[in-house]
Amino acid sequence: MIWLTWRQFRLAASATAAALVVLAAVLALTGPGLAAGYSAGITACTRNGDCPRFFDHFFDDYQTPFLAVAVVVLILPALLGLFWGAPLITRELEAGTHLLVWSQSITRTRWLAVKLTFTGLAAVAAAGVCSLVVTWWSTPLDRSAAPGFTLMDPLVFGARGIVPMAYAAFAFVLGVTVGMLVRRTVPAMAVTLALFAAVQIVMPLAVRPHLLPAVSASFELGPENVDSFNKLSDQEFPQVILDAAIPGQRGAWVLSSRLTDPSGRVGGDGAPVTVRVSTTSGPCAPSQHSQGPGKGFDTCIAEINRLGYRQEAVYQPFERFWAFQWIETGIYVLVTAGLAGLCFRWIRRRLS
Repeated sequence: MIWLTWRQFRLAASATAAALVVLAAVLALTGPGLAAGYSAGITACTRNGDCPRFFDHFFDDYQTPFLAVAVVVLILPALLGLFWGAPLITRELEAGTHLLVWSQSITRTRWLAVKLTFTGLAAVAAAGVCSLVVTWWSTPLDRSAAPGFTLMDPLVFGARGIVPMAYAAFAFVLGVTVGMLVRRTVPAMAVTLALFAAVQIVMPLAVRPHLLPAVSASFELGPENVDSFNKLSDQEFPQVILDAAIPGQRGAWVLSSRLTDPSGRVGGDGAPVTVRVSTTSGPCAPSQHSQGPGKGFDTCIAEINRLGYRQEAVYQPFERFWAFQWIETGIYVLVTAGLAGLCFRWIRRRLS
């Protein structure tokens, strides 16, 4: 059975392995230069005391490849489910070879067990290798990532750590299950993709934020959490737009960030909020105000804080990254085990 499984699987495995080798080679060639640039920048900015500016410029320079390699890790499990999982049973059913294979001395249960174990472990290994090389290459960028692209944020979280392996196992077994139910390769692939995409959207939006109780806190305004501060010509008072960042909590996953006025009323999440502070005289007058962190900006923000404006935030701290990784992996493992059990039950009682 192992020999037969390899004979049927070797083309897909070889193609995936070749793609991973190419990816690893590209990252191995560019990774040392990326790390050297980060180290040199850190050394320089530490002397100058301007590391936040260095982080912004460094991440902006490499943001496109950073997102590209993250997407590769995210879509790999889906591809494994489509091209490894969905055809596993449907290929036999459509060709009629199951009538021969399952009538031999090898029982259909053993046949499925070997197929799921051998190919499933290969899928997990492929996702693990891909995640490992991308994590290694992205380490300098993870340390300097802008808000919204940190390790705890949904786009990056799913491309780091151990969860890509859980995604791969789930996608593969999902494809096998759908193939058993649909019995046609192309429709099974389409349904597998739709279901896997739906789960990957629902998890970070509706499930992951509640895996552990979120932290709610109030913070003064400052360069870390103020995205912009400006006064439009047709408005009496200036507007403040908050950034998705928490002072003193670099890398936190911000679930909501709102500005409250002195009476405690909450402004829109991420929307500009009008601040009732004088711009004709005092710290926020045009002669004092600058459009970014600096003396005028700092004095104006200090005045806004004095008036009682605060950032009300709900977030998941960065320190929970590995806790979230293990919890989410456990959820996917349980669901995958349930789907595998359904496959064994279905192949014994429903398929003929």
